[in-house]
Amino acid sequence: MTDSSRSRFGSTSVGNPWLFFATTYAITWAFWLAAIALGVRFDSAVGLVLLLVGLTGPGAAGIGFVYLVYDEEGRVDFWNRLGQVRRIGVRWFLIILLLPVAVTIVAAAVERLFGGPGVTLGAGVREFGVNPLAILPSLFFATLPPLLEELGWRGYALDRLQLNWSALSASLILGVVWAVWHLPLFFVEGSFQAESVGFGTTGFWLFMTGIVALSVAITWVYNNTARSILAIILLHGWVNFVSEMVEVADVFYYGHWVLLAVLLTSIWGAKTLTTAGELPRPPRNTDT
Repeated sequence: MTDSSRSRFGSTSVGNPWLFFATTYAITWAFWLAAIALGVRFDSAVGLVLLLVGLTGPGAAGIGFVYLVYDEEGRVDFWNRLGQVRRIGVRWFLIILLLPVAVTIVAAAVERLFGGPGVTLGAGVREFGVNPLAILPSLFFATLPPLLEELGWRGYALDRLQLNWSALSASLILGVVWAVWHLPLFFVEGSFQAESVGFGTTGFWLFMTGIVALSVAITWVYNNTARSILAIILLHGWVNFVSEMVEVADVFYYGHWVLLAVLLTSIWGAKTLTTAGELPRPPRNTDT
């Protein structure tokens, strides 16, 4: 990338990804911290509203910054990346479909070798025969959060980070920001993080590390699918759904996402995580 390109996309401009992160945190945490202050559960009516509105933070900020930073070409590019299926292609669609399943199966097999149960069916699967509605929380987890989050995380922020950092560095930065963004959820009863993980536990650190590792895999798919937001929404949602349907001990499950991130970096290289040798570039912005 040339120096002139770097100056057009410089960190001192309104396109600075840290300004996006601050805005996203402000939107999301305003509602999630309100839930903590009010002492409401996320499985209550008021809590659910606060959860859902908070979830819009990354997407709302992402769309806002796209319209603030980019010209018409960049805005059209954003919506094309969300709607164009051809960017993904059959090969990468299969990778998206198989990758979370493969990670889960391998993690379960390794857990089995260490004397664990290996695969345990999730609650939605176990209860489906008696109550088909039991699958609804898993379907929610696999659809709405990925859509609302990825419009910002990968729809806007990843491009901005990759202007100044390698694909690996950008992934790690975004992964840490993404992981910490979940922090208030550990203090609200009724959330997965509070009920199943707990703050400061071994599971907490595995969860946070797993998100950072997943961020590397997501960048790998993103950079190899012409910056497709749709591909990442599908991947994020499918990861969530598979993890809800089939449960594996955290140390093995998240550990294998870390191993995958190391493997992808070793094979495709930290600079781009692609075979192309160049990072995909967003359209020219107007914040100069």
